[in-house]
Amino acid sequence: MLDLTVIILTYNEEIHIRRCLENVCPIARRVIVVDSPSTDRTVEICHEFENVEVVAHKYPGNQAEQFNWALDNLRIDTEWILRLDADEYLTPELVEELKETLPVMGEAVSGLSLSRARAYCGRVLHHGIVNGIWITRIFRTGKARYERRLMDEHLSVEGEIVRMKHQFVDDNLMTIGQFTVKHEGYASREAALLLDAEFRLTDTDAMPEDHGEEVERKRAQKARYARMPLFWRAFGYFLYRYIFRLGFLDGKEGFLWDFMQGWWYRTLVDAKVLEVKKACGVWGKKAGRMSAAEMMKARNDIKNYLAAMYRIHI
Repeated sequence: MLDLTVIILTYNEEIHIRRCLENVCPIARRVIVVDSPSTDRTVEICHEFENVEVVAHKYPGNQAEQFNWALDNLRIDTEWILRLDADEYLTPELVEELKETLPVMGEAVSGLSLSRARAYCGRVLHHGIVNGIWITRIFRTGKARYERRLMDEHLSVEGEIVRMKHQFVDDNLMTIGQFTVKHEGYASREAALLLDAEFRLTDTDAMPEDHGEEVERKRAQKARYARMPLFWRAFGYFLYRYIFRLGFLDGKEGFLWDFMQGWWYRTLVDAKVLEVKKACGVWGKKAGRMSAAEMMKARNDIKNYLAAMYRIHI
């Protein structure tokens, strides 16, 4: 058994949590579920596993703060920590790789970056933009924390990060209806991030400067996307994924994924951006051409609107 603690953040994950726990319990010395708390059978299912600890903690509004709370308040005595979502699991190949490499990992290495595979509607996808996404998910205890973000949070790691050869899988079992409801909430936070990129709502100078090459590349891509025209960028993103990145080769499941997550979701995000800009009187204005006084008023108005209408506090 690996000297590893798995931390799983949950809220109403009864359709996923059993599969996740069956995947990691045989290999990890400790498994801790931080529940928000759930109102379904999530906790009941967790109690069926002997080496699973359940800790209830009210959700603070974003994953980063919830996970950092776990790091600060749970007594973790293993050398390594794995952050895993309830709808994710490790492939058998990755499990064997970890068994071979984790016990003999060099002291200079503080984090392990894993490649994420995507499954949708029961099919593992191989085209579009699902491959080539690397996320640091395993780290030495005391060597990493999440930066505070509304979503797409990233670990700030002290030390070297190395890549594993094999993948973990993100395989959400929600119905299409559940998917749309959940992504409506995601869209509000994504809209806030795009508004932040345009109007600098947060103090970016106070954030860590070096997140790693992969994170900085993704941040640069998002900044470019934020400067593109509303709605056209969502349509172009779908075409890029489905046509130019060959998403159509993944059949009906590939079309649904690229349409729902690439076009429908991104259009919903843009609709919320438009709504906020119009409500705050900045629609049609370029942030870079505003005076200091206009920019300050715009920032305050946008923050207040997001807090009042979407309970998003920046």
